[in-house]
Amino acid sequence: MRKELKRQAKVGVGIEPLWKCLSKDLCSVLPKVAPNLVESAKAVEGDGRLGTVFLFTFGSGVLSMKYQKEKIDDLNKLVHRIGLQVETAVDVLEYELKLENEDDTSLRLKIISSSLAFIECLGDYLSKR
Repeated sequence: MRKELKRQAKVGVGIEPLWKCLSKDLCSVLPKVAPNLVESAKAVEGDGRLGTVFLFTFGSGVLSMKYQKEKIDDLNKLVHRIGLQVETAVDVLEYELKLENEDDTSLRLKIISSSLAFIECLGDYLSKR
């Protein structure tokens, strides 16, 4: 059974600069915003449109893997939506999860919280530029 969780974050910049960083400038901005998580990022296939494949080399803050390839599988400029699908991950830490309680979503919330933390850091980065 799949559940969808939605969260929101408020940032002190407009949608256009934020969208530009998350879509067009992702490879150059990501290592600046979170250098301990992403050491480098580059497009290895495509030109930033649907189907583009990125190679993210992780920094010292990520112990479970060295790099990951992700592909843009959803891109809608009108509603400012981008979706990335993991293509390849190396040296992945494997583990098994068991849901003890149907209402227990702490792991998913932790993952969402880290994504929101990145968006908030990106907002701070943009507001200082």
